[in-house]
Amino acid sequence: MKILYLIADGMGGWPGELEGRTCMEAATTPNMDELARTGVAGLARTVPDTMPPGSDVANMALLGFDPARYHTGRGPIEAAAQGLELDPDDLVWRLNLVTVSQLNIDGYMRDYSSGHIPTEVSRPIVETLQQRLGNDEFTFVPGVQYRHLLVQRHGAESDEARLHINPPHDITDKPIKLDLRAYSKSTPLWDLLFEAKEVLDNRDVNPSKANSIWPWGQGRPLILPDFRETFGLRGAVISAVDLIKGLGNASGMDVINVEGATGLIETNYEGKVEAAVNYLEDHDFVFVHLEGPDECGHGGDAAQKAEAISRFDARIVAPLRKAMEGRDAAFLVTCDHFTPIKERTHTRDAVPFLINGPGCAPSGLAAFTEATAASTGLALDNGFELLPHALKLLGLK
Repeated sequence: MKILYLIADGMGGWPGELEGRTCMEAATTPNMDELARTGVAGLARTVPDTMPPGSDVANMALLGFDPARYHTGRGPIEAAAQGLELDPDDLVWRLNLVTVSQLNIDGYMRDYSSGHIPTEVSRPIVETLQQRLGNDEFTFVPGVQYRHLLVQRHGAESDEARLHINPPHDITDKPIKLDLRAYSKSTPLWDLLFEAKEVLDNRDVNPSKANSIWPWGQGRPLILPDFRETFGLRGAVISAVDLIKGLGNASGMDVINVEGATGLIETNYEGKVEAAVNYLEDHDFVFVHLEGPDECGHGGDAAQKAEAISRFDARIVAPLRKAMEGRDAAFLVTCDHFTPIKERTHTRDAVPFLINGPGCAPSGLAAFTEATAASTGLALDNGFELLPHALKLLGLK
């Protein structure tokens, strides 16, 4: 059997987002609606109560791994995507290029993505930061768009490992005072922050909106169990973002890069579909991740988020359903977390999911939404149980 696990990042939301409805309710989703109607639907809590509601925690759970046991930080997951060689006692930070109103206690976080800075602009900036500020302790590692890394050699037992820095997407248009106070507890990190500002203030180096670095999500290098040994499936991940690629690398899955995949609403949908179909010719499982709804949620744009969900249905779910017609295949469709328009960041609400394949009794739901999924009464308290639950339902475990 072929398993297609389709993730619309941040798709869930709250009532009142768009003409009194959630963005899921407002979106046009005939394919997900039919899969939910003819399959099983319910809710899964992807984020443990003791952990922050991030995509790193939630997607680790969706892949069947308990984040309370395996999660070490956002940075280490993205380091795994790049295959960085790390010592066990290194500390790996996720590093955003951000826009702040001013880098002092009166400042605000204006843009966690520096205007969604493109990779061809951000990479030379981070390379320059490494040339000018990299040293025996800190190494700047270029990534994708606004998402980069900072490796602190042998820092896992340092005071910096225990600092709490807010993810910048959690504090859009909010004060940065508490975070600066946290940074100030580390002289090396504080100095690096302001030295980086001097580099970014140079227009010859930095033509973008970025005016500060923002290290956060630090932790030791990531170690995950082997996905194939755990679930008996040869699988791949397909995503534009390093977070998903890192989870795939760390668990021994294949990582498929699709040219033109951006992590935004404008992305190469067709390329992702083609990659998934081609992979399933000889393999068992594919995890297809779309970032667009989440980015629109962070931007506070309800109409665009509903459009991103509609595109997910029309340009990912629909063609994959067509490609699998007449084949022994099953679909698992969900989101990793909510990104409500009102909050403009992630929340820990239980996410709606559907499972459609052999052995799934029809739910009869009229549509696939947060409310209809909740109405079935099927609720998984631990998100990492969702994949095993689906495999058992499909007769594969």
